[in-house]
Amino acid sequence: MVTVEETLALSQSNGRVCPQPQKWNQLYELLPGRVRVGASWEPALPLILAAWWDSPDISKMLRLREHIEWASRHSVLDTVHAFLVSLPESDWHHVGE
Repeated sequence: MVTVEETLALSQSNGRVCPQPQKWNQLYELLPGRVRVGASWEPALPLILAAWWDSPDISKMLRLREHIEWASRHSVLDTVHAFLVSLPESDWHHVGE
């Protein structure tokens, strides 16, 4: 069983910020209990599409952290961790890209 800390370390190694948009959306689909709350979602949507270009790396990192913590609270952290491990480096957005 992996921990949130291990998954966060994985997601930040090698200058990683977050998965590329298509992969991040796939990760989001793994999260159970997604629900619409007013005009937004819980957990918040990944910063993709138009938000990708308007969001700094730190915002992307924090949003991914929210998704990892959500996965932990909903007992799918192992699944999310395995998904992230499976991504080749080219499927990650890196600092400064």
